[in-house]
Amino acid sequence: MTWLSRMFGGKTMQTLSTGSKAPDFTLPVMDNSIFSLQNALSRGPVLLAFFKISCPVCQYAFPFFERIYRAHGGGTIPTMGEPQDKSHGGKVTIVGVSQNEPNDTKQFLQRFGVTFPVLLDNTKTFPVSNAYGLTNVPTAFWIAEDGEIEIASVGWSKADVEAIARKAAEANNAKALPIFQPTEQIADFRAG
Repeated sequence: MTWLSRMFGGKTMQTLSTGSKAPDFTLPVMDNSIFSLQNALSRGPVLLAFFKISCPVCQYAFPFFERIYRAHGGGTIPTMGEPQDKSHGGKVTIVGVSQNEPNDTKQFLQRFGVTFPVLLDNTKTFPVSNAYGLTNVPTAFWIAEDGEIEIASVGWSKADVEAIARKAAEANNAKALPIFQPTEQIADFRAG
């Protein structure tokens, strides 16, 4: 790892951890609107799920994030300049953050049945991925309304996905629905 340390000038990047303040940002959404984390948090908690289309663990994880979205995501995402109406849909905002170009991202979403909103991080500089200290994907962050990261999950963690689903249900004052089916063979962990 010393070569990696030298490559970054003696500093290694570290993913933001639980208890950290989530950096605010704005990014374009696949539908050409603009997403603002600050606006989304004014409505309720946010799940950010970073991915790269070529990542096999992302391909494994994202259908499960879609299940959480269908069970507890609800509503539309607030965008820049949109009035904050807390009455439509659930309070939880679930968004993916793609590290790929729009056309490639669109194909990924179609292939894996992802219908929740997806943001586009700049593929040249990755400003949001870097602000969150990403070293691997998938990486998911559950961010409370006050901006504190309550779950930081790198790679695939069945326990983290279950915890995210519980938090999404709690935020909507709803009963947690099962994300995994009894007949499915679900890995406990996969490195990203």
